[in-house]
Amino acid sequence: MIGHAVDRVDGPLKATGRAAYAYEHWEAGRPLYGFIVGATIGKGRITRIDTEDAEGAPGVHLVMTHLNAPVQGPRDESVSFEYWRAQPELTGPDVHHYGEPVALVVAGTLEQARAAADLVEVEYSTGRGRFDFGEYEDDVYIPKVVNAGLPTDTEVGDFQAGFDNAEVKVDQHYTTPYEFSLPIEPNACLAEPRGEDLVVYVSSQIVNAARASVAATLRMNPERVHVVAPFVGGGFGSKLGIHSETILAALAARTLNRPVKVAMTRQQVFQLVGMRPISSQRVRLGAERDGRLTAIAHDVTMHTNPDIEYAEQTAATTRSLYAAPHRLTSHRLAALDLPRGTDVRAPGEAPGMLAVESAMDELADALGMDPVELRIRNEPTVDPERNVPYSDRHLVDCLREGARRFGWENRPATPASVREGRWLIGYGMSAAIRGHFQGPTAVRVRLEADGTAVVRTDMTDIGTGTYTILTQVAAEGLGLPLDRVRIELGLSDLPASWGSGGSWGATNSCTATHRACMALREKLLEAARGDARSPLHGLSPAEAVFSDGDVGIGGATETLGEIVARSHPEGLEAEGQVRYMGDEPNYSDYSINTYGAHFAEVGVDADTAEIRLRRMLGVFSVGRVFNPKTTRSQLIGGMVWGVGAALEEEAVVDPRSGAFVNRDLAGYLVPVHADITDVDAVVLDGYDDKANVLGAKGVGEVGICGAGASVVNAVFNATGVRVRDFPVTIEKVLPGLPPLDA
Repeated sequence: MIGHAVDRVDGPLKATGRAAYAYEHWEAGRPLYGFIVGATIGKGRITRIDTEDAEGAPGVHLVMTHLNAPVQGPRDESVSFEYWRAQPELTGPDVHHYGEPVALVVAGTLEQARAAADLVEVEYSTGRGRFDFGEYEDDVYIPKVVNAGLPTDTEVGDFQAGFDNAEVKVDQHYTTPYEFSLPIEPNACLAEPRGEDLVVYVSSQIVNAARASVAATLRMNPERVHVVAPFVGGGFGSKLGIHSETILAALAARTLNRPVKVAMTRQQVFQLVGMRPISSQRVRLGAERDGRLTAIAHDVTMHTNPDIEYAEQTAATTRSLYAAPHRLTSHRLAALDLPRGTDVRAPGEAPGMLAVESAMDELADALGMDPVELRIRNEPTVDPERNVPYSDRHLVDCLREGARRFGWENRPATPASVREGRWLIGYGMSAAIRGHFQGPTAVRVRLEADGTAVVRTDMTDIGTGTYTILTQVAAEGLGLPLDRVRIELGLSDLPASWGSGGSWGATNSCTATHRACMALREKLLEAARGDARSPLHGLSPAEAVFSDGDVGIGGATETLGEIVARSHPEGLEAEGQVRYMGDEPNYSDYSINTYGAHFAEVGVDADTAEIRLRRMLGVFSVGRVFNPKTTRSQLIGGMVWGVGAALEEEAVVDPRSGAFVNRDLAGYLVPVHADITDVDAVVLDGYDDKANVLGAKGVGEVGICGAGASVVNAVFNATGVRVRDFPVTIEKVLPGLPPLDA
């Protein structure tokens, strides 16, 4: 079953509206509704807050502020990962960023809560906030480590000497803006008190983290917190941790001893969930005339929140991508009074590769060399900074296969040289790489006496197909038809996992499921071989074949249900586990990554500089594929994100208040159907035995890595205009367009 393009097993539930998301649970009966009141300044202090009119409004049960909020647990920096820490709200009068919650109004209906929220009067003493990244870009500090615990800086050889002696050089600065995840389902929560327990229906990517964070914040025993998240309407990093809607709903529910629902508005999501940090990146490439890199440096400065540090690993990908004897990478942080940075799909790789792969295109242009050939010429034999072998690297295969399929040989050799009527036509390409990660995950598989299997784990499905691929892995592992496997996900009382995120969810949960199935097979064979009533009694398990609900040895067969019913009528179960990657030797002995190559064709209107994507192709190497249909969907989704980063996505900060000016989907542009025409993703056959026993690696984020650069490079090829301040918009291209009669 693994490797088959199986339709989503949860598809009918979603298509008929029976899949319940966080705000749609009604098990608790009639809930109350909360609405968040946000600060209207970006830095300062509350001097007066008057809730009398709001408390007297129709239907209002509670107005919670820092004056009456329950005492909460503090953030504990000793907890290794941010998403497991306490996240207290309404803890004092200080305002740290625009939109920060200053009150929660709880009423009988959402309309009543929202209307009463307008009646809360807040007066502030305004402080001087640091909102403008450009103003404070040079006022930086060095973080101890960057995201994922990676080194802040690296140095190999003597970069400056290698760069100074290079025959051809590129030394450019690139800037990327604030960007947001913005899944279709806004962050939402229903909190229901049940005696000493609390049930939290929440939109969360990592159930175990949500449970730990809620418990730490409310100072509860984690066993008393029950998180429910069977379906999540997208996440892209924005739901790895919980946010203010969850904590405020939980606090209100316990205060009132009533179920309370809180959902963020789309505008609140922009101010309260966190975003990809703005970045300024300097990329320096030194090469010989034949294109071989002698020196490569990638220096990144980005914003961070003063209280909650987040250092995106933007330069980390550069460490493994291309060969060069002299190397340098660094990360620096500028503290701004803005919402904290957080993981947004492909954190680090997406903005970092946008810069580096643009610089590689600039180097190809300076050398007069084909960009594909330049990358192939700089293919390393071992990881150039860690000096360990790659586990399974097929980047060159992706480049060559992509060039063949795309028709790269038809690329205009000279920028701005090909026109179709008013349209300037250009081709661009880029490479892709992303590290593969593994985190602790447990899965329990149970065989019932009727021969059906139940797979249980707190792993989540954020729309990526977890229900489906776990069904496939369990069906193959136990030799069962798909319809005899049932998956239970997203409950904190189930075995714990690292959830969905970082492109680790599928491989972690599938590997643990596979191991549980292998353990079950051993138990079944042991029971059958030792039972004189079984046709398999005394036969060698080495020859056992599991298929279509039966197990056969030689000519003898017996159904799984018969073995279980006779030997374990109450059911038989086993648990499979995956360890943290730091405890697995392969992750220190090998450089384990996924790879890809992107190719794009754009048209640019010669009069208006309007940019249109005409077609796009990605070719990827991700090890073994669980489900080609869901894999292709994931990769295309990532590529579309790359198009957005290249051409549209940009959040703008008001330097007077720290508010995002375009905090809705009318002002913050993302690609729509009219923007995305012919996009395809192809996956090469593969199996990486160093990654895990199934040979599979994550696919959720490699699709975005480098994708934007292929579009940006295509715009240059079409127009001859090089834009380094992303996204590439009309006003940045128009002044440099060639005259129509050129």
